[in-house]
Amino acid sequence: MQVGLLWFDDEKKKTLEEKVQRAVTHYLQKFGQRPSVCYLNPVTMNGGPEAVSGVQLRTAKNVLMHHFWIGLEESAEGVNGKARSNGGVKK
Repeated sequence: MQVGLLWFDDEKKKTLEEKVQRAVTHYLQKFGQRPSVCYLNPVTMNGGPEAVSGVQLRTAKNVLMHHFWIGLEESAEGVNGKARSNGGVKK
């Protein structure tokens, strides 16, 4: 995922599922489509579910605690089936 919404939620009384659901709802209202993936810090995940409301949860050490990076997962073709550019880099 190259672009997404960064959501912060450190409310102690809310469960991980509630926090992710709030982020999903905000993303849907803002962009008009449902996200497919949410990255969060491994400590925030803390053995939580693999998905919430159809959104895959994945851990990433570069996501800060209590932050949720939510958006659309890119395939090899890129988002919306369009070919992704490699920026002119030869492989």
